Amino acid sequence: MLSYKEGMAAAFDELYARHKGGLYRYVLRQLNNHEELAKEIFQDVWMNLIKARINYLVTAKFSTWLYRLAHNRLVDYWRSNKVEKLKIEYEESGVDADDALIALTSNEPQSVLQQTQTQQQLKQAIAALPEEQRSALLLKEDAALSLAQIAEVTGVKRETVKSRLRYGIKRLQGILHPLRPLT
Repeated sequence: MLSYKEGMAAAFDELYARHKGGLYRYVLRQLNNHEELAKEIFQDVWMNLIKARINYLVTAKFSTWLYRLAHNRLVDYWRSNKVEKLKIEYEESGVDADDALIALTSNEPQSVLQQTQTQQQLKQAIAALPEEQRSALLLKEDAALSLAQIAEVTGVKRETVKSRLRYGIKRLQGILHPLRPLT
């Protein structure tokens, strides 16, 4: 980022290549897989990065700073639209046409289909989490941020992040395995 700040355009290309996948997945999942909206906000985050490059100071790991930009943009979206939670629109089967085609052409169609259904159930369960728990979980899993980095991105204490992760995981277990007794 410092090289990009100094005017090296190729440095932006490197930053984008390194972080586009994880950042897009984070934004997409925060928006419950609404692709058009996720693409728009994803682009806004990169535009904000471009605008902020002049004033960029190394105060944290770059990825922490980048995810903070994304988190702030998502918060702005939710505030401006007064949205507490977007509704999920899934097909009744929970499997899209591309996944079904892969299953039919695979050597092990039952296995692929079962894996696809499990992935869809997990996506639905993550989408059902409260925003704070979902955000902490996705920053940990998709962005591979540490507890301290997540705390910095979300503006809360490290212990709060730990609690959000713990409650989020417990809630996921309850959604995915409702009949399994908690131990």
